[in-house]
Amino acid sequence: MENALSFASSPLPPRSPRPFHPRFPDKLRLLMLNRSNSVHGNRTIFARNAFGSDENGSLNGFSSMPNNIFMEEVIGAEYGEGFETFRPEGPLKVDVDFLNDRMQEGFLQRIRYAMKPDEAYGLIFSWDNVVANTRALKLDAWEKLASEEGKEIPRDDSVQRVLHYAGADHVLRKVLLWGVAEPDLDRLKLRLSELYYHNLVELSEPMEGLKEWLDAIATSRIPCAVVSSLDRKNMVEALERMGLKKFFQAIVSEEDGMESIAHRFLSAAVKLDRKPSKCVVFEDDPRGVTAAHNCTMMAVALIGAHPAYDLGQADLTVASFHELSVINLRRLFAHIGSTFMDLQKQVIEKAPSKRKLHIDTIF
Repeated sequence: MENALSFASSPLPPRSPRPFHPRFPDKLRLLMLNRSNSVHGNRTIFARNAFGSDENGSLNGFSSMPNNIFMEEVIGAEYGEGFETFRPEGPLKVDVDFLNDRMQEGFLQRIRYAMKPDEAYGLIFSWDNVVANTRALKLDAWEKLASEEGKEIPRDDSVQRVLHYAGADHVLRKVLLWGVAEPDLDRLKLRLSELYYHNLVELSEPMEGLKEWLDAIATSRIPCAVVSSLDRKNMVEALERMGLKKFFQAIVSEEDGMESIAHRFLSAAVKLDRKPSKCVVFEDDPRGVTAAHNCTMMAVALIGAHPAYDLGQADLTVASFHELSVINLRRLFAHIGSTFMDLQKQVIEKAPSKRKLHIDTIF
């Protein structure tokens, strides 16, 4: 995949940017603004690379703001629906069946995968509690916020589990019962994100056993992606501090604009150039496992934030990365064959034609 695509603009006289219609969504307005600035200012348009950012980690010079860290995420793809992308001829709806059908291996790829079957897989890692121990970071941010506000965080396990996965609005109003007024709600949410990002800057160690597992995967030349609602700049910097950036060929972050967990998985599959049905997702949350299955992907669950009995729907459940080997990936697909979840046409067998009985009579 090319790192950047550039299109030289034609020598036309500069034009003032058109006013935005009020019914245009914010993302479309930002897209039009980026295009206008890049065409008339720099005379060049730069497309995102596999990491979706430039060398500074920003998107076309726009820095990202923390928005989705403490929000409850939608699972997505309950009926196989995907996301919408844009092409010169118009919008294109990309869903699970579309990707499994269009991303078929070519002739040379099939020969290569027959000799090296491990390379046919794609591995997708969730950022939270799979790549990094963000559970401790979020809990520490909540405790610091409570200390600043003169409150206390209950030590109950069920309450602390809600702090990691529920939205900040729900936690402040329904769980902690702080009685926050509407004007103070945005202030507390912004302060909570700031505390989390301050903790993130100090993060330098990945989850136990992850680096060794990624080393084994790299030896087998299996492409990997990491997905998160975190902004790309902070995510890349954290990966560099942990020494993991070299292992990931693709990153899906807040700038990609995915609206659900499943959509991020599908976006990662596209960036890895692998069919969703050939991808394996590493998650610690039952919701992420469900999203992976909605995308026809396999799911490996890590026991930690959730007990093993909550992760029973995963295809494989492990306590740490030390328990994994490349052979485990092969066994995930072994009992269902190489054509699992591939689109198949129903063949209706025709009934054999009736034979006519000929009687030869000799007189």
